[in-house]
Amino acid sequence: MSQQSKVAVIGAGVMGEALITALISSGVNPDQITISEKREERAQELIAQYSVKAAPLASNVANAEALLLVVKPQDMASVLDEIKGSINPASVVISFAAGKTISFISNALGTSNPVVRVMPNTPTLVGEGMAAASMGVGVSATQREFILGFLGATGKVIEVSEELQDAVTATSGSGPAYFFAFVEAMVAGAKELGLSDQDATTLTIQTIVGAAKLLDESGKSATTLRENVTSPNGTTAAALASFGSENLNLMVAKAMKAARDRSQELA
Repeated sequence: MSQQSKVAVIGAGVMGEALITALISSGVNPDQITISEKREERAQELIAQYSVKAAPLASNVANAEALLLVVKPQDMASVLDEIKGSINPASVVISFAAGKTISFISNALGTSNPVVRVMPNTPTLVGEGMAAASMGVGVSATQREFILGFLGATGKVIEVSEELQDAVTATSGSGPAYFFAFVEAMVAGAKELGLSDQDATTLTIQTIVGAAKLLDESGKSATTLRENVTSPNGTTAAALASFGSENLNLMVAKAMKAARDRSQELA
């Protein structure tokens, strides 16, 4: 595959749009990207904004060398049934649907097309995503390079064996919601201490953003940075002791296991 390979994007919602942006950023010419989207108004919006094309599902998959399935998990079976008779035999199929296994997709297609399973997350929308890709049987080195290349344009990408995808879902897939819940709790706590809603929100968000940037750019571990800000018997130590008494580590581990288990059930 090359930057001039034809790419079909099936489902052009918010994540589909983020992936279109990533494809273009990684060097794919917009006129090589064709979307299939049920909502005509949405399709026209993306055509105007990104100079991509639109086509009916059957003709789109017949021409594509890479097929991005950005549909809801509950819609996957019907989409696969619709495209199996038209799909280009040389195309790699890349699924972004949570919980849907490579074998589920291969069996539903009934073709020998190689399949790749990807778990993205919502920060992809701002170019700070975390994606984990699992390569199925038959994915060529060129296809793998292409996939990891455009996913890298959405933020960061790692490659994992498929049996770890449920753990990825519990970590980076659902992880942004854990973070947002913690921010909500901090804002509420600040307001309880007397700060206005606006000031509580500003203080919390900038503190979190700054801490994340420090963690990302300092080269130091979270443990080292936590220790650096914690003076013995100081204010931070008092707060962390409270977290410890409520067993924060166990609470987070239990929550992540619950997410992992639910991901396995959805498969």
